[in-house]
Amino acid sequence: MMYFILYTLTVSCIFVQLAATDGPGESPVPVTCTMRALDLKKELVQVLCPPGCTEQQLSVYGDVIYAAVSSICGAALHRGVLPRNGGTINVHRLPGQQDYPASYANGIQSQRLSRWTSSFSVSKAVSRELEVSGKPLASQIASSESSAVGKQTKAKRLKKTPQKLTGNKDCKAEIAFVIDGSSNIGQRRFNLQKNFVARVSLLLGIGTEGPHVGVVQSSEVPKTEFLLKNFTSPRDVQFAVKEISFRGGNSNTGKAIKHTAQSFFTTANGVRKGIPKVMVVFIDGWPSDNIEEAGIVAREFGINVFIVSVAPPAAEELGMVQDIAFIDKAVCRNNSYFSFHIPGWFGTAKHAKPLMQKLCSHEHLLCSKTCYNSVNIGFLIDGSSSVGDLNFRIMLDFMADVVRAFEVSDVGTKVGAIQFTYDQRLEFGLNDHSNKDDVLNALRSIRYMSGGTATGDAINFAVRNLFQPTKDGHNKNFLIIVTDGQSYDDVRGPASSAHISGVTIFSVGVAWAPLEDLKDMASEPKNSHTFFTREFPGLEQITPDLIRGICRDYLDSHK
Repeated sequence: MMYFILYTLTVSCIFVQLAATDGPGESPVPVTCTMRALDLKKELVQVLCPPGCTEQQLSVYGDVIYAAVSSICGAALHRGVLPRNGGTINVHRLPGQQDYPASYANGIQSQRLSRWTSSFSVSKAVSRELEVSGKPLASQIASSESSAVGKQTKAKRLKKTPQKLTGNKDCKAEIAFVIDGSSNIGQRRFNLQKNFVARVSLLLGIGTEGPHVGVVQSSEVPKTEFLLKNFTSPRDVQFAVKEISFRGGNSNTGKAIKHTAQSFFTTANGVRKGIPKVMVVFIDGWPSDNIEEAGIVAREFGINVFIVSVAPPAAEELGMVQDIAFIDKAVCRNNSYFSFHIPGWFGTAKHAKPLMQKLCSHEHLLCSKTCYNSVNIGFLIDGSSSVGDLNFRIMLDFMADVVRAFEVSDVGTKVGAIQFTYDQRLEFGLNDHSNKDDVLNALRSIRYMSGGTATGDAINFAVRNLFQPTKDGHNKNFLIIVTDGQSYDDVRGPASSAHISGVTIFSVGVAWAPLEDLKDMASEPKNSHTFFTREFPGLEQITPDLIRGICRDYLDSHK
């Protein structure tokens, strides 16, 4: 009997202690090993973790301060405030932050997360003795957290260095998924849509130097869920997509397309120069508004709009659709490439890879192609003795001014340079530099050769070594020859061969360069592809006309 009384008193004391830490009449909330902090609604709550949580059940992101997508009990084990046989802990919800570090502690390896919308911290359950000290529970926990953070800076832990994923460089694109959040789709199909978007994102190969992804939800009023710059790893994107909440309302797809075109694709939001912009618009059924004008706006901004239609309207429903041809009027081009049809949200796995392949085919992204980001420019630089070092520098400045007008990148415009005398020297190739600053630095670093003038041989050398093969063969090839004198060899034959191989030649002559040679080298029409100036400083005035000539030829080739 005495043993039973002591056991009863002990259990009673335990329950009094637990209740005291969570407010009058409240008991710790039982949770599972896998339950995440984002599923908790209260800012401050005491939970009861079960015994026997295995590491396979625990996904933990961060250290001391954890991303809310983490397992609560996993974070508590990692923090050292929960024994392996389970128990009660305090959970404090906190604002989101950047960069949750990875670390190994107490037998648990946490992972790195670049960003999350909410956080939390964990601490040991506050005892009855602390509470009667008169301090509020929140103050005690905040003090405990502050002390813990201070100790953490001193603690020596085995840190796992996070690896930055470069991603799929062959699929470098800025992609906005405009998901359907209207009442038409409903919560269940909305979740299936999110799963499909997450799957496509994983296949894309997201990374710092690969494709970047953001999401806009289309409903009554469009909402940007996250931006291109927010996440650069597939795992982060998958978590972010999973956290998106269903909004409901009308499917104002046109309003969402216009919002995305005007507000989403900006430098401030993470758009990189020279990278194709892609908008993938999901429509379950049909839009509530007119999307023709929105499609025009998107094309004006150089955005490739894809429409993914799921469960399109049946014959008896067509009378409810404002414009039956709404897909053709919204997409980048009405050539079937930018339209993607899925019968329903169930069994979408087989459609993920074909859609991914379309988004990664840069040569088909017609709306993002302009003369500024879709050409290969090769410079053939006269380094003969008659030029002189000072004038050679002026020639390089002229070429740098031309380069500044274009969007140089590994998927955009490419630049290469060859210097020639009797011999030829490849200064740098089309794929050697993937940004404008590197190309400009490479031009400035070219050393003057000095020697004779064999322009014909140099043209042959350029066609063999500069333009073939190139990584992006769909870019139009331009060769700009800058020379100050007559060639000692034939230029007509090599130039003709270059024209036949698809290289457009602009000839720029200075001082003693004969006009006849310049025209023999230039592409048709000769007059618009030939430039001449008496003095080297006059090259500066040629620059705008040369750039316009390249753009004119580019547009003519796409008619």
